[in-house]
Amino acid sequence: MAQNTTVTLESGVWTQLTNADATSATFQNTGAYYMLVKGTTDATQPTDAIGSIRYSPGQGECNTDLADLFPGLSGVARLWALCDESVGVFVSHA
Repeated sequence: MAQNTTVTLESGVWTQLTNADATSATFQNTGAYYMLVKGTTDATQPTDAIGSIRYSPGQGECNTDLADLFPGLSGVARLWALCDESVGVFVSHA
């Protein structure tokens, strides 16, 4: 299902940014702390930060293919984010 919203990350918990399978997404860290973003092939929550990308405040991606973000992960379809603090993330995908 398409979405265009802000998701709030809970401190220390992987939070799904995509609410359905997606092939591309726009997102931006709107908080004051860095966050990690990780791709998965399904809606299973990650258990570690291996293979994640760090985004500082204000950073993100604009309509980027998930396969380009995580080229070593065949069939990447979901995005997750993790932060040590509670932060907002703007996310939009079809």
